[in-house]
Amino acid sequence: MGDTAPTEGQFAKATSALQSSDHGQLLDVIDHLRALGIDRRVPLPQLVVCGDQNSGKSSVLEAVSGVRFPTKDTLCTRFATELILRRSVSPSVDIKIRPSHDRSEDKKAKLLAFKPSSDNIDEFPQLVEAAKEAIGIDDHAKRFSEDVLSVEVSGPQQPHLTLVDLPGLYHSGNKRQSVDEAKLVNSLVQRYMKNTRSIILAVVSAKNDSANQIVTQMARTFDPNGTRTLGIVTKPDTLLRGSDSEGSFITLLKNEDVVFRLGWHVLRNRDFDMKDYSAEERDQEEKQFFSKGVWTSLPATIVGIGPLKPRLGDILRKQIISVLPSLIADVERGLKDCNSRLHSLGDTRGTLQEQRQYLIRVSQRFSVLVKAAVDGVYGDEFFGDPMTPEGEAKRLRALIQDFLLRFAEDMRRNGQQQKILDDGTEWDVDTHAGKTIRHSDYVDHVRELMRRTRGRELPGTFNPLIIGDLFYEQSKPWKDMSDQYSEVILMTIKRLLRSAIDSSTDSATAEGLLQTLLYPALEKRTSLFHTKVLEVLEPHQRGHAITYNHYFTETVQKARNEHEKQDKARRIKAYLGRGPHDDRFVTQQSIDVSKLVESLGISTQEDMDRYACSEATYCMQAYYKVAMKVLVDNFSVLAVERCMLSDLADILSPDIIIKLSDKEVYDLAAESETSVLERQRATEELKVLEEGLTALNRFNQFRGAGT
Repeated sequence: MGDTAPTEGQFAKATSALQSSDHGQLLDVIDHLRALGIDRRVPLPQLVVCGDQNSGKSSVLEAVSGVRFPTKDTLCTRFATELILRRSVSPSVDIKIRPSHDRSEDKKAKLLAFKPSSDNIDEFPQLVEAAKEAIGIDDHAKRFSEDVLSVEVSGPQQPHLTLVDLPGLYHSGNKRQSVDEAKLVNSLVQRYMKNTRSIILAVVSAKNDSANQIVTQMARTFDPNGTRTLGIVTKPDTLLRGSDSEGSFITLLKNEDVVFRLGWHVLRNRDFDMKDYSAEERDQEEKQFFSKGVWTSLPATIVGIGPLKPRLGDILRKQIISVLPSLIADVERGLKDCNSRLHSLGDTRGTLQEQRQYLIRVSQRFSVLVKAAVDGVYGDEFFGDPMTPEGEAKRLRALIQDFLLRFAEDMRRNGQQQKILDDGTEWDVDTHAGKTIRHSDYVDHVRELMRRTRGRELPGTFNPLIIGDLFYEQSKPWKDMSDQYSEVILMTIKRLLRSAIDSSTDSATAEGLLQTLLYPALEKRTSLFHTKVLEVLEPHQRGHAITYNHYFTETVQKARNEHEKQDKARRIKAYLGRGPHDDRFVTQQSIDVSKLVESLGISTQEDMDRYACSEATYCMQAYYKVAMKVLVDNFSVLAVERCMLSDLADILSPDIIIKLSDKEVYDLAAESETSVLERQRATEELKVLEEGLTALNRFNQFRGAGT
């Protein structure tokens, strides 16, 4: 049925844990982290009290703490109240307001400076009213707030415990609260509930069927397995003895209906007649109520305020201990982030000398990162994990190598205007329409071109210039493909420069350096790069074909020999009466060798022009292969390497910073008010996280030594 409650024998042990100084110190550390707003960065373990409006949440807190909460029937919780209970020799109360993050700086300062006129715990309802007034809550303009009221109550009878009381949930509005405000309350409660380190105290009133109360539905939404929810039933005295409703709630409390791993608990609230009772009188009245009727069938450990206090303390202690390793890890990540932010902001720089020195350090760091990226040395933590998109984007050399290899492969596969296939090759006409052509059809195309451009060449020969015409036609895609890969490479380099400068300084200085120095310098390189790309493309777009590479003649001979070999194979198959795809077969027929030799000997083409066209095609294809390899190498070496990557790290060298005028230095490096505030916040946050980590580690080590 789940881990419902500690036994009687465990209460003494749990109570001892509640009062231990180490447990109190650990709660103090977590409360201190929360007070400084660290819970917006690192989710903290806490007990959150949730329930529908008028479910008796405040009465539960009153019973736990002994502090008289406002109990007007029409007055419900209007903001989150953090109740911090600590054991001390003398009683005291300290009330503060934690402003929500969306408050203006002026309003935050006013709320942080809030000081109630009295610290008398007996006047707690009046203190809450004063806090409401400071927050700006009234019955007309603003009825709910995301600010947090922090109340620390100390005394000799108090346990070490921290709870957060949240505004009550409701469906429909009235003249005192609107439906829109219900959405605000729901959003606030959900934010606390969805924190997986929170223990949900779901307060359910016995005056209404538990299935109809919003809190049970919401608890199951954010804790579907019920592993971190404790149900608390209030107002059991409103149930009629022996009624079905009473029986339903007894079943619920036995954890047999809505099952929670932490189980259920039941309290009797103060009613109107008990409003003047002392805490002792209230507790005695509760004991008498549960000593009669069906309530005696429940385990004593889940009935009344007496067992609830140590039970809550034990639950919170176990929750903190269970999440301690991950909590420490989150705090360490927060420390790393703070140090990174402070590193980016650099030292304070109020004077011109400090500003110039700062820019020099930024340029040195930037140059180191860019040089490492170009050289392919990725040891710096800046480069991160190569398996993530962010880490991969910073490895410039790896990306450039990949792009250029893909460029070479793309040129080889798709660089031709038309892919010329041998006549015997099968291909899908629909798939390759307009891109692929048979050799015989291409020869017809060449023949037509030769007819239109014929000069004084003899029959069976061709004008060498036609090779250039055919090549320029065949290499038309090269320009678009070069432009496509050029843009990808330029974007990659620009992204790397942005990441490197962002990692080297604060956002304002980074943006200034990008706009005034880096981007202008990059534009100059880009212009040279585009000029060089056009330069390496130009020989392949006009003029006549020129090459002195022996690979050209070898390729022509290979193409001619391959064509002749295929032609002879076709003749033999035709002589033997076989199809063009019958490469292996057994025959019993007699063969006239002289006729076979005669058929193979007829290798000259009767159409001399067609022969010349075939020869021109072989020459064009051979020249295309040579030129394509030259273009790929020149694009990679002369354009990408020479124009873009060479000395890229010097694009923001210390020498450039030294030559800047005083005004330029001031405009780039003088700290903005935002940077000053950011450094102040990061420094304060760093101090809190360091103190918190020390305390958490100390407790963790102490716990490890004791187990």
